[in-house]
Order: sequence, then structure tokens, then C-alpha cells
Amino acid sequence: MKIGFIGLGKMGSFMVERLLNSGHEVVVYNRSTAKTKEIESKGAVATYSIEDLTSKLDKPKVVWLMIPSGKPVEDTIDKLIPLLSKGDIIIDGGNSYYKDTIIRYEKLKNHEIHYLDAGTSGGIWGLKNGYCIMVGGEKRIFIHCEPLFKSLAPENGYKYIGASGSGHYVKMIHNGIEYGMMQAFAEGFELMHKSDYNIDLPGVAELWGKGSVVRSWLLELLANALKQDQNLSGIADYVEDSGEGRWTVLDGIEKSIPLNVITDSLFARFRSRQEESFGAKILAALRNEFGGHSIKHK
Repeated sequence: MKIGFIGLGKMGSFMVERLLNSGHEVVVYNRSTAKTKEIESKGAVATYSIEDLTSKLDKPKVVWLMIPSGKPVEDTIDKLIPLLSKGDIIIDGGNSYYKDTIIRYEKLKNHEIHYLDAGTSGGIWGLKNGYCIMVGGEKRIFIHCEPLFKSLAPENGYKYIGASGSGHYVKMIHNGIEYGMMQAFAEGFELMHKSDYNIDLPGVAELWGKGSVVRSWLLELLANALKQDQNLSGIADYVEDSGEGRWTVLDGIEKSIPLNVITDSLFARFRSRQEESFGAKILAALRNEFGGHSIKHK
């Protein structure tokens, strides 16, 4: 297939490369020209404006977005609308909020432009291993674009989920679960790191990958990180979140479903960003006030 691809970030450039390796013709655009030139050297058709990109596509035009959620997606869609026509297709492969996706689907439907949401997991390892893809939108449009999903995914690694927003919804839940799994590994390995035993942490991570009930790709990645530095001394204890964990917790609140582990793991990330905690100072002050417990001064 011939496809336009906007966004050559951490995942986007590798996704384009995987599509090229499968014989697709990929026309690319990225705000950074350096990224564009780099992927051009691997066989992509380079463009330097969205107008140029759409002009090089055949009908029905298919444009894949791999850009940050929120305003960047909204602005790009607004630029694409006058450049596309009836029957053309936009695929949002980023981590957009599923409610925003439904609104965009209806907006594009009014312009007779199709919109698929393709929740994509696989990170920077997707070029080698393939990407797990969860697709929402009209099924006939999914079928038309299926050769793309088949090329990007490993065997049986993509699935049509359902109506518009469902792909991004399932990916949101996927990432919420990921938060909880990562937090459990973090807590367990911190406990071993501070134990009285001189435990070979990367060795344990590798061991658990051999038949244990907690074996996983995350554990393999942890073993790789710990091999480089068991104490992780070059990494600050500051953890960002990209939105999906928050949205998962909010969805749980809306549906009155307790998400204890995912919520705690999200709040642990918030705590990691505080240079100092005023709340912790309150706790220390109160313990001193009612019980005369000692206070540690700066």
C-alpha cells in the first residue's frame, strides 16, 4: 500500500522502517527535517509540508499520525481536512484519549473522511519484534487498511476491537495495567536491593524470566537495565506519565470500579516528582505535636 506517515519520533521512524521492509511505499513528514532525511535514506519518500505529503498520495489517501496526544493531533487533523476528500482515511496510532477520538471521528464523518484509532504498543523494540495494534472504527475501513496492520504487527499481533474509540480505550487500559506491573517490579527489586544479602539483581531478573509465573518482557527489559548498572546510579528517581494511567483511573471513577493497584502506581509517579513533600512535613509535625516524636531537621 501507499501511505502517508506524519511523526517520526521514538516509535514513528521505526514503524516507517518496518512498513518499508514489507514493501509498502511510505511518504513521510516530520517537523524535524533531520529525521525526515534519515528515513529517506532508508527508502521513504520525503516531504517537508503536510500539503506536499497529501499531494503525493493516491486515492483513497491514507495518512497515519504518530504524534503526541491532545492539541498536536487536533491541529494536524485540522490541517489535513481541507487537503483530503471523500473516502480518504486518517489513522491515529498515538495514545489519544478515547473520548477525544470519538469526537474527532464524528467531526471527520461530517467531511466524509474516515478515521481509525489504532492503539499501538511495542515501544522502541517494535522494529525488531513488531507492534501490538488495537484498532477501532468502521470495520470495512479496518479491512481496507489491514495490510498495514499486518506488516507492523507480529503474527496475530493486531485485532479489530470495535466502534470508534475502542482501540484507544483498550490501549489506555493496557497502559494502566502496565503502570501496576512496573510498580510491583519496582517495589520488589527495591526491597531486594536494600536487603542484608548481596543479591545479584540482574541475575534474579533473568532467573525469573525462566519459567516463573512473573516472567514477562518487562522483566527482560529490567534485566537489561540492571546489567548496565545494578544501582541505577545514573538515573534520577523521577518518573513521568504520559496520560493513559490518569485516564484509566478516571474511567474507573466514572464506572465506580476500584482500581487500587493502578491508582497507587500513578500516585507513586506523582510522588517521585516532588523535590520535597509538604504533606510529609505535616505528618512529621503532627507526630511531634501529639506524641513528642522526633523531627529530622535540614
